[in-house]
Amino acid sequence: MTSVTELIGQSVWDSNGVWVGFVVDIRVVRHKGELQQSHTVYGLVVSSRRGPLLLGMTRDREGRASWLQRAMARVVYAGCTFVPWACVADYGGGEVHIGVVRKELNRV
Repeated sequence: MTSVTELIGQSVWDSNGVWVGFVVDIRVVRHKGELQQSHTVYGLVVSSRRGPLLLGMTRDREGRASWLQRAMARVVYAGCTFVPWACVADYGGGEVHIGVVRKELNRV
């Protein structure tokens, strides 16, 4: 299995073979109340511009975001697409293949 950090920078292709963009960030859900904190991948943020890596830019360690961080995220995430993890059909080998058409995806 590919580690989560290895997904950053991989090309994303839809079910018709159309290029969607590069993975620039990964959204996770933190599970609280367990003996050991665990995280589940919720989805991928994909951009057609390689741009800056967005990992960890919008939240602090407690999961809060300041007004400045939220404003910066709005500018940087403009034009990015969100791919729910449930739509990911295959990943590895430097590419991510999703089981939906690009037009069905939502903007961030």
